[in-house]
Amino acid sequence: MSGIDDTEASIDPRGVLYPARLPTFHRVEAPAELSGLVRWFWIPEWRLAPGRTSRQELLPFPASNLVVGPDAVTLAGPTTSASHRDLTGTGWAVGMLLRPAALMTLVDDPGVLRDVEVPFAAPSLLRDVVAAMADPDRDAARSGAVRACRVWCADRFASGDDPEGVLANRMEEVVAGDRDIVRVEQLAERLGVGVRAVQRLAQRSVGLPPLTIIRRYRLQEAAQRLRDDTDVTIAQVAADLGYADHAHLTSDFRRVLGLTPTGYRRDPDSRPDR
Repeated sequence: MSGIDDTEASIDPRGVLYPARLPTFHRVEAPAELSGLVRWFWIPEWRLAPGRTSRQELLPFPASNLVVGPDAVTLAGPTTSASHRDLTGTGWAVGMLLRPAALMTLVDDPGVLRDVEVPFAAPSLLRDVVAAMADPDRDAARSGAVRACRVWCADRFASGDDPEGVLANRMEEVVAGDRDIVRVEQLAERLGVGVRAVQRLAQRSVGLPPLTIIRRYRLQEAAQRLRDDTDVTIAQVAADLGYADHAHLTSDFRRVLGLTPTGYRRDPDSRPDR
C-alpha cells in the first residue's frame, strides 16, 4: 500500500525523491499556534511481507525532525546529502518537522546534529503517542498522535516570540519561498542584515551554512520538476533555479544524490503517479 495523504494542500511537496516507493504517508499542517515551531507533522505506516525491505530515499529539508517511534523519541539533525531508511515488517513513526526557532530551544549548537540522529528524552510524548497509535481506527490513531504532539509542544516550548527565532524562521521562509534566492548576499539583503549575521544565524538555528540551505531547496525543486514535468529540459531547470548551466546542476545532483539528473528522470520509481 502506498501514497501520500497531504491533509493540508499547502504542505510543501518537495523532499520525496521516489513517491512510488512510499508507504502510507500522512502529513498534517501545524495549527496556527504552533506554526512558528513546527512546519508539519508526518506519519508513515507500513506493513511489509516477511523478508521484504522497502528503502525510502529522501532529499530532506534543511531542518531537524523530532521523531516518535514505538520504542523511543529521537532528534534527527539536518543532513548534508540524500538519506534513506530501510523499512521492514510492520511499523509506524510520528515526526515533527521543526522550525529553526524550535530547534534553537532544544540544542545550543545544531551543528552537532549534522547527519546524525540522537535519543531525545520526552517520556510523556512517547507515552501519549504510543497510546494514540494503538487505536485500531487508523484515522483516530493518527489524529490522536498529532493531538499528543500538539499538547507536548504547547507545554515544552516557551510562549512569546524570541527576536532571533523570528528572524531564523523568516530566513527559512525566504529561502523556501523564493527560487530567485541563490546567493547568501541576496538572502542577507532580504533579511536586512549583513552576510556574517546570516552565516551566524544559519549555524545557530539550523546547523548548516546558509549557502547549503539555499542549495538544498533549489535541488529539491530541481528534482520535483524533473519528475513532474517530463517536457522541461534539464538545461531549463538549471536556468530557472539559478544554476550557471546544466553542468553545475549535474554536479550538485551527483554530489548530493549520487546520480545525474538524467539518471534520476529515467528511473520509473521517481514518477509520483506510478
